[in-house]
Amino acid sequence: MSGPNVWSRSREKLRQFPEVFAQCAGEAAAYGKCVTATTKGRQELHKDLCVKEFEALKTCFTNAVSHIHDTPYALVI
Repeated sequence: MSGPNVWSRSREKLRQFPEVFAQCAGEAAAYGKCVTATTKGRQELHKDLCVKEFEALKTCFTNAVSHIHDTPYALVI
């Protein structure tokens, strides 16, 4: 059984998402362009086709989140 603190922390993380996302707009755009380019012509997206862009976005999110909080935590994507 989960306590009320679990829901409060989850809501707080969701409230912060726009700020985190705004800090990573360039990385998100690059990842989106890669996904779009690799799926043109109804091709399927395969794992690791955009790994470089994904890792850059993940790193950006992790760094942005750690600057919001006093203690950094891992961002699970």
